[in-house]
Order: sequence, then C-alpha cells, then structure tokens
Amino acid sequence: MLVVGGGNAGLCAAIAARQAGASVLLLEQAPLEMRGGSSRHGRNLRLAHDFPTAYQRETYTEAAFWDDLVRVTGADTDEALARLAIAETAGLADWMQRCGVEFQLPPRGALPPSRKTAFLLGGGKALLNAYYRTAERLGVRILFNSSAASVRPGANEFAIVSHGMPRMVQAKSVVLACGGPQANIGWLRQHLGEVADGLVVRGSSDADGRVMFDLLAQGAAPVGDPTRCHIVAVDGRAPAFDGGIVTRLDCVPYSIVVDRHGRRFHDEAASIGPERYAIWGELVARCPGQIAHAIFDATAETLFRPSIFPPIRAATLAGLAEKLAIDPGTLIATVEAFNQAVSQDRTAGHTPPKTRLARKLLMPPFSSTPMRPGITFAAFGLRVDAQARVLMSDGQPAANIFAAGLIMAANVLGRGYLAGMGLTIGTIFGRIAGRQAAEWANVSWFKSDAWYRDRGQFGVESGR
Repeated sequence: MLVVGGGNAGLCAAIAARQAGASVLLLEQAPLEMRGGSSRHGRNLRLAHDFPTAYQRETYTEAAFWDDLVRVTGADTDEALARLAIAETAGLADWMQRCGVEFQLPPRGALPPSRKTAFLLGGGKALLNAYYRTAERLGVRILFNSSAASVRPGANEFAIVSHGMPRMVQAKSVVLACGGPQANIGWLRQHLGEVADGLVVRGSSDADGRVMFDLLAQGAAPVGDPTRCHIVAVDGRAPAFDGGIVTRLDCVPYSIVVDRHGRRFHDEAASIGPERYAIWGELVARCPGQIAHAIFDATAETLFRPSIFPPIRAATLAGLAEKLAIDPGTLIATVEAFNQAVSQDRTAGHTPPKTRLARKLLMPPFSSTPMRPGITFAAFGLRVDAQARVLMSDGQPAANIFAAGLIMAANVLGRGYLAGMGLTIGTIFGRIAGRQAAEWANVSWFKSDAWYRDRGQFGVESGR
C-alpha cells in the first residue's frame, strides 16, 4: 500500500498498516532534514482519561471532551466521527509509547501538567524521530523529496514524482495524509480575500492541497467551509512559512494593542484562556494591513513568555512610534488616555475598555511586539467515514482511498480549535486509515517491477 505524507498522520498510518501485515511505501514531499510537515511544530495531544496518569492530572472524561468540542465548534462536527475519535484516545498513549514516543512527566518538563492534554517530551520533532525509527525498524519503505502526482480511486498503479523524476508505483490501497490547503495563498485569497495576503503560514509550505483538489475534481465529497480557518496572532517578524508555535504571542493581556494608526481597538484582557490566541488572530486579520502592535513598558516585560524575537524598544513613546512607523502624536495620545482611565486593574469610562490586568504604561524603556495573523489550518477537506475511507459526492466510499490528518480534520473541526486536537485527529485517523488500507490490500504485497528496477537509481532513503 502507499502512504502519501510523512507527518504524524502518515507515519501512524504506515506503522499501523505494517503492524497489520501490509507492505508499505511512504512518500514524504520534504527532504530528510525537513521531514514531517507541520507536525514538527506540535507539542501536545488531547486525551480522555478516567484516572490520573503519569503525564495528565485528575480526570478528563469522554463526556467532558465531547462538551469541549461542541463548545468550540458550535456543534459543527460529525458527531459519529468525533465520538469515535474521543473514544479511541483512551489507549492512544500506550500505543505511542510502544512506538518510542515519550511524554513529559511533571518533574522533567517546563510546561505545567495538564488535565486535558499530554505534552510530548521533545515536542513534535522528537515524536517524528520516534515514529520514523519505528517505521524503519518495521520495514516501511520511505522516499523523501517525493509526492503523488495523481490519485485515481480504484486504480492499482499511481503516478508519483521522486527527486523530480516521474515514476509509476503499484499499490492496492492509498492513505492520503499530505495536509490541507493552508499554505496555498492563491486558494486562500479566493475565499478570504485580501486578508490572505497578510497571513503568515505557521507550518509547512508544502501544504498546498494539490492532492485534495485532484480528488475533489474527480468527484470526492468536500467537508467544511473554505472561508473558515484557524488563525492566531503571531510575531509580525515570523518567517512566511514554518514559524511554528515559538512565534505565537503571550504578551497581549499585559499590553495595549494598537493598529498601524496607533489606536486601540479591543479589550486586550477580555479573554485570558487559550482561546485568546485565535480571538486575536481574527482581530489582527481585520486590522488595516493585517498588522497591529502590542505596546508595554518595562514593568510588564517579566509577566509573560517572550516571543522568540526580542521586543522593539525605545526610551520614549515618541521614539517607539517612529520605529513602528506610527504617528507619534497619536500613539502618545492613546497611551495617555489609557493611563488616565486605569483604576486598580481595569479602566473606567474608556473605549474600548480593559476589564482586567490594566497597568499604566509609565516606565521606560517602552517596548513593542508587532503582530500578524498566522494560519494553522483551513477548515476544509475531504469527507470520510468511520473507516477513514474518502467519500464521493454520491455518498459512496472511493475504492481503496483513505485519508487522515489535516486533509480530513474538518470532519471533526468544522470550526474552532481545541489545544492538542490536531495531533489527536492525525494519530487516531492515521491508525484507522492504516489498518483499513492494510485490510483492503489483504496481503503483504508491494509495488511493481519498475520499483525494483529503479530502486538503485532513486533509492529508498531513510534517516534518524
């Protein structure tokens, strides 16, 4: 069988299929040193558990998990698939540990223990390294710099491109785990308008949705809304692609946030929970030029985790405004009006208000972190069933085509997001897709004579 995509979902599919007895070829579009796509930036999974574990405190029942998912999605989720995913998390950590994945134990890690998620020791890169080692040990064949050119339902031969060279490989079934369209700026512009031009892509630039669009053109059923995506506020100096979680900003509740004209536009501390990241992503996306600035003074700098980039500093507000290309008079007036309105830890008679954590900005140096909207994923993809089979527009499953990860995540996350949910969906449906594709393939059978003939030319690449 063939697995397209070498991130978390694809590796889980490949390992599960190999454990079920299938011969597996995995295609990873990136080179070895960049393998894993957006999974490299992951750090935790959401897991239900009825008892405390070594890496999750207290309990987090399936019912509580479901309630959280309904709350963030507004019930825009396939209930059967969502409940399946939640139930499957119960034994997930044990399987992952057998594959070499380590979880952060409270005495060992820098992140606080969580009731709802388990943190990965070493983050997404350590997860991927463990899975690649397991896949190689089990005999999964891996090609880097390789992708599917076209996937036709019912076919037993598929066109791929490896190291720039076209090839044909034979496979009885295919798992698509090559991500969604979140890095396809042209597609985003069609559905989001000019907002797309200011977006930073937090993950891999390879997530262009090409394989997904190919299947949709062949009659696969879509799921989700192309105008919806998960956006968070990131440091405005982040790279266009692959900045990951280290560019996410924690400074907002302790700052005032102004647009490029130097004016506040929202209560910075209206939300201080995890949902604030997405709230501010949407707010900044609506700002002129998709840019904003978090402003704080010297007394606030130690109150939050800093960005990976140092703040922009100046001895005076006027000097800071000049560095930010903001009219100095406007920024000074904004700060003075805010300072006058601060009473205890909130503002009084000021619009927009700051309802908590309000602090006067008085002590230099004054600092700023620029903010831009960063896209994590688009809430759009391929519709699947409980066997992770891709469904066609007539409701019937596509012969021998399965999907896992962000390419189908909108079945569960029609809108909104829960911390750790991306890796959870990829792991659960990766395992399901791998097992089901292996069952379809039926025997440990692999590839065409062309594979063996060409193997010496473009080889099987692997790495630790």
